[in-house]
Amino acid sequence: MGLFDRLRGDDGPRVVFLGIDGVPYDLVEDHPDVFENLHAIATEGAGGQISSIVPPESSACWPALTTGRNPGETGVYGFQDRKSDSYETYVPVGAHVEAPRLWDVVTDADRNASVFNVPVTFPPSEDIQRQVSGFLSPSLEQAASDSELEATLSDLAYNIDVDASLGHDDDKTAFIESANETLKARYKAFRHYVEQDDWDLFFGVFMATDRVNHFLFRDYAQDGEYAAAFLEFYSTLDDYIGEIRAMLDDETELIIASDHGFTELHHEVKCNRWLAQQGWLTYDTDEPEELADIGDDARAYSLIPGRFYLNLEGREPGGVVPESEYETVREELIDDLETLTGPDGRAVCDRIVKGEEVFDGPHTEIAPDVVVVPADGFDLKAGFDDGDEIFAKEARNGMHKFGNACLYSTADLSLADVDLYDIAPTILDLMEVDADTREMEGRSLVG
Repeated sequence: MGLFDRLRGDDGPRVVFLGIDGVPYDLVEDHPDVFENLHAIATEGAGGQISSIVPPESSACWPALTTGRNPGETGVYGFQDRKSDSYETYVPVGAHVEAPRLWDVVTDADRNASVFNVPVTFPPSEDIQRQVSGFLSPSLEQAASDSELEATLSDLAYNIDVDASLGHDDDKTAFIESANETLKARYKAFRHYVEQDDWDLFFGVFMATDRVNHFLFRDYAQDGEYAAAFLEFYSTLDDYIGEIRAMLDDETELIIASDHGFTELHHEVKCNRWLAQQGWLTYDTDEPEELADIGDDARAYSLIPGRFYLNLEGREPGGVVPESEYETVREELIDDLETLTGPDGRAVCDRIVKGEEVFDGPHTEIAPDVVVVPADGFDLKAGFDDGDEIFAKEARNGMHKFGNACLYSTADLSLADVDLYDIAPTILDLMEVDADTREMEGRSLVG
């Protein structure tokens, strides 16, 4: 047993899932002294590298992880999506996720789910035990599913996210303080509600990890000024994971996973500028600001991260690429993308994926025609402006990566050829929730 006796009786096995947004597997494996608890969990249960999804962006990753379904099913492809039959774009929130979330399945099976700080879950559900939504929530008051939850979190100094604006300062001291304060408050909230011992699924996400990686990863990779602070932050995170683990009884499994990996960022790539310079994209204004400003003869455009769309007749309202020429034009675009090289002469594109190879479902009308998984160091951006420079350096020095996410579990799981889609069916299997998972992309990892 853990530090307390169960208050709710024996209602079946339970699971605690802790998300560590953007934590790369090689960071954990290269520093066993920093991640003592994760290494212990791997030794006693399972631990390994897993793949993210295409595209590896948190706004698409968390809906995929929590539904077991691809963006064609969830309806969320990235931080910015395009409305059907329109050039209007929007920022997806939880209300845009079309597939059932893991906690909804658990609740439908008459089990209780407490859900904390998962990105793309606003507004919070009042149909589950308790929830505070995460990234993109406008305020704690609006993020909490009830007033009692809000009051408790306020007392614990809980906040939705790190103040990322501080990461743009040359002096990162205030940013690091914000990250550590956010991490500590998140742990205190998780500990408080784990101790309530009234849940079957506890699902909480630490997102400060993603923020720290974005602004301090180069310091870590190159042993820079803030390398020690970076590893101290992660040592604290590992301690918190160990303390939560110590609270759990023998019938509760713990899973810790990231939604994507991370690597050092060298150049942001302005994809729409590149398209314009290559003759694919034009604008009908001298100062374009949004997708609706593209010109009547534009043949392609891009949305973050690395999603490319043909301006197709019958799909886009002003589409100019005939459907009969779709494959020919798409292959032309792919050929051009393969020639894109950075200032150092390296190819920008590590892998170019056609939309139908990774997206399937009722919401593919807004799916990209091509997705680029970039080579390490190239972060693909969009933006609608008519500038000249394709490659830029910004305050952020870390970027998302497809191939080195991680998963650790007290349960003995099989971690060969695993991706985010496997996590939801695995949790349901561990909980012995009788649910039809055949519609999910993944499979249970329980042996």
